Amino acid sequence: MSDQALEPQVITLGCRLNIVESEAIRRHASSAGLKDCVIINTCAVTQEALRQAAQSIRRIRRQRPAAKIIVTGCAAQIDPQRFASMPEADYVIGNAEKLKAETYLRLADTVHERVLVNDIMSVRETAGHMIDGFTSRARAFIQIQNGCDHRCTFCIIPFGRGPARSVPAGDIVDAVRRLAGNGYSEAVLTGVDITSYGADLPGEMSLGHLVRHILKQVPELPRLRLSSIDLVETDPHLLAALADEPRLMPHLHLSLQSGDDMILKRMKRRHLQADSIAFCREVRRLRPDTVFGADLIAGFPTETEAMFTNTLNVIDDCGLTYLHVFGFSPREGTAAARMPQIAKPVIKERAGRLRNKGNEALHRYLDSVAGTEVEVLIENGGIGRTPHFAEVSIGTGCEAGHIRRARTLAHNGRRLSGEVIT
Repeated sequence: MSDQALEPQVITLGCRLNIVESEAIRRHASSAGLKDCVIINTCAVTQEALRQAAQSIRRIRRQRPAAKIIVTGCAAQIDPQRFASMPEADYVIGNAEKLKAETYLRLADTVHERVLVNDIMSVRETAGHMIDGFTSRARAFIQIQNGCDHRCTFCIIPFGRGPARSVPAGDIVDAVRRLAGNGYSEAVLTGVDITSYGADLPGEMSLGHLVRHILKQVPELPRLRLSSIDLVETDPHLLAALADEPRLMPHLHLSLQSGDDMILKRMKRRHLQADSIAFCREVRRLRPDTVFGADLIAGFPTETEAMFTNTLNVIDDCGLTYLHVFGFSPREGTAAARMPQIAKPVIKERAGRLRNKGNEALHRYLDSVAGTEVEVLIENGGIGRTPHFAEVSIGTGCEAGHIRRARTLAHNGRRLSGEVIT
């Protein structure tokens, strides 16, 4: 086997934050001299995510029988013994440990404890692993925050990520400046709960303040984008930035989860249906071309057909375009898992109806922009993204990471096709 084949392989499951952290993991493992190892960075958001993690571990063992398999991420943090009991897994390390260079130096030794998972709730620092490049040359993800202080009844993630903690603004600006200098045209601010950013930092700091600071201090960055936000935490400075900062992309992904007030209360969300509608209306008043995405859960415990209909209606009421739909999956260790459950066939049917309505909404949006000229950030394989996050296929011949002006021609219900103008 070649030396290149022996280099550490990192498999990323789950969220954008894991994508960021996997880059740091790969660099730490390489620097430590780890060879012939596979590091699986797991997700724990649903029972299905746990199943996929275990499935990945078994598959890798079949494919790489001699490799050292290291399991980390949220699933490993929350339930380390589950993975330590798997004969296919060699080591299990926690979410804090996975980002420390010394962890991989220890793993490079011939003798090492099999499980290295400490109390995540005691962690106070975050993102000492700012990086200056990704395997993709199109967009870069910047971790600005980690952890969450909220306790939504369906969510296990706070127990995998620990308390909310923010990266100092100066460190973030420096990281964005390096990435822009390395040719990245778009930076995406990511974390577990990014709208909580700054509450634990000295002075007056918020997500809106941070956005303003980045755009002022890094004028060479063409595009700044936000990952998922919580509308009730959104500060006035962020709304003002949306109104008058053209480099802040007009695309917001909202953590809505439901459109029914009773279900939202049982989820322990901090907004109601009217708040969602009012927020989208206000953002569109400030930035009329804003496009919204949202996370929605179908079949949450106790959800009636009438309650589900309210969630269907919120797609139109908020004017949502991009949906991430989840059929409810009871996650052991959460309050929602102890509530009266909906039958699985009902959950599946409702999730399907949500997805169908979401597909119709996306189809209408693509109809509205077909035939227009757009700025496209080129990704791999001749595919790019508009400022509004619509996919555009423009064929080969354009270098990834560049922004090109294109004319859209048609769409297939999922993606626009177009041709480059300049």
